Amino acid sequence: MKIHKVGLRFAGASSLVLLASSFANAADPSTAKKDMMMPGMDHSSMDMSDMDHSSMDMSGMDHGSMDMSGMQGGKAPADARSPDYSNGVPYGRYGKPMMMGDMPLWGVSVDDLGYQFDDDQINYEVGAWYGLDERRLSLRSEGSVQTKGDKEIDSLTSLSYWKPLSIFWNGLAGVAYDTENDKPAIMAGIEGTAPYFIETDAMAYLYSDGQVRLDLGAEYEWRLSQHWVVIPEVGLTAFSKEDSDNHITKGFNEMEAEVRLTYETLSRQLAPYVGVSYETALGSARGQRRQHNESIDSSSLTAGVKFWF
Repeated sequence: MKIHKVGLRFAGASSLVLLASSFANAADPSTAKKDMMMPGMDHSSMDMSDMDHSSMDMSGMDHGSMDMSGMQGGKAPADARSPDYSNGVPYGRYGKPMMMGDMPLWGVSVDDLGYQFDDDQINYEVGAWYGLDERRLSLRSEGSVQTKGDKEIDSLTSLSYWKPLSIFWNGLAGVAYDTENDKPAIMAGIEGTAPYFIETDAMAYLYSDGQVRLDLGAEYEWRLSQHWVVIPEVGLTAFSKEDSDNHITKGFNEMEAEVRLTYETLSRQLAPYVGVSYETALGSARGQRRQHNESIDSSSLTAGVKFWF
């Protein structure tokens, strides 16, 4: 009976082995192939129940001496890949490729180059920049040139560092020079898109004599078609203190407004226009102009062109 009991015991173990083997074969076809190569082996005769695993001493094994660097997942050789990911292939005549955001770009825009018929003067507004999307060097100049008489030139030119402040707003800071006052200045300001797609800018200038000038501007593009665009714009100028030598009063001095009808051609890079401009003195500047026999307000037909590249 004792032998029969042992036989039942090994029969149960053999069943478990065969059951585990069937699951293993289903998961690993290589195991099934090995079992098919040994059909004569009797697994039921293997008795491992009396094996004493506690007698196996593995404390002296030096695991640190086991070199597994050649296995998958080990450390790659030093020359496995070139630092520039070219695999030793030359870049050719165009040089090493760059990400678009790392490539410095430049641009030039002439927002206004027009003639005012009643005032006999040419107005201009020119800008240029060089740099990346997150930082640029910006050069801007705007003013007017008299075509008759002494042909006086009044211009305000600035060189500034440009940087985005948010999705719709950019900041500028730099230096400027005003030929009308013949003084240098430190400038700072913001420009961007206000709600309803109104292009807005606010610039402050601190002159060497302590005078502070503030320029505010707003512009909107009313697109009639793919080519015809109506552009109304307005600008205000204010000063912090009076300067009688340059005909400046404290507070808001003047307001300029203009409406243009433009026709965009050449992929919208060239746009000739016609329009009407209006200028008026504000506050104390009105009385000062009367004292100097100067016109308080004026209007004029304008024609010109704007372009960029």
